[in-house]
Amino acid sequence: MSDLISIIIPTYNRGQLIRETLDSILMQTYKNWECIVVDDGSTDDTADILAKYIERDNRFQYHQRPEERLKGPNSCRNYGFELSKGEYVKWFDSDDLLTLNAFEGSSMFFSKLPDLIVSSLEFIDFNKNKIEKKHFFLSENIIQDYLTGKIKFYTFTPTWKKSFLKNQPYLFDEAITNMDDWDFNLRMLYLEPSIIYIDQPLIQYRIHENSLSQEISKLNFHEIQSEFKAIRKHLSLIEQNQKANPQVLKVHFKNRLKFIFRAALVENNEHKFFYLKQLLILELQLFQFLEIIKTIVGFTFYSLFKKGYKFLS
Repeated sequence: MSDLISIIIPTYNRGQLIRETLDSILMQTYKNWECIVVDDGSTDDTADILAKYIERDNRFQYHQRPEERLKGPNSCRNYGFELSKGEYVKWFDSDDLLTLNAFEGSSMFFSKLPDLIVSSLEFIDFNKNKIEKKHFFLSENIIQDYLTGKIKFYTFTPTWKKSFLKNQPYLFDEAITNMDDWDFNLRMLYLEPSIIYIDQPLIQYRIHENSLSQEISKLNFHEIQSEFKAIRKHLSLIEQNQKANPQVLKVHFKNRLKFIFRAALVENNEHKFFYLKQLLILELQLFQFLEIIKTIVGFTFYSLFKKGYKFLS
């Protein structure tokens, strides 16, 4: 008998989108799956929608996040994992889509007993039009390139062997709300799982203005703080496990900080001084004294004259 795939979906007020996601699962050519949807407290018609799918096909399950667990998609993912019965686990989002043969394409490699199967994806807009953007996920230096964002797995391109995940001290960090997939995948990669890559898109990743990934560009302070927390966490981890050069991540962090600081300065964001302080501290840690001078000059000139932006490039 074919291996059971558990697909785990956290959701929150995505009733207008989740039907398409569930339909893409229902139409899979590979039939041995269970779909566990964990609701983070939706106030829309999500429950009614799921009731209809469960009545139609008992491979669907619908659960509410237990009240005693921290609110957020990571709590839902972890709870869904506890409920899952599959030999393989696929995390998914309630606004993205599977291609028709997504499970079939991954299952072809189950006999090789990998810990992880990673596919490519294609980007689509709200109306399911393809966006011409390349997904980079192949690398000869996987940890360093993942640390610095040169490659991405996201939450949903991997299919994991459940026995590998069960051996981990914890899965998704429930205290992180942004870059949670980055944190999770990196911690798993540090353990050197056996990986099979499928260089074809099995996922359609929907990009729209309500995506959490867009919150950084909106200067959402809470999500930016979460990103900083995740990066600092992995600076500490790689200093201990020596899986990558911490300096590489520090430089990446500095460049990320500079990008956010520039945007905050131009928009006169209330947190611009916080970002300035964080940037100067990191430049000092990197002994980049010329960069410190450029940052201070750029900030001063732009604040006074709305010029000097080039010093922050």
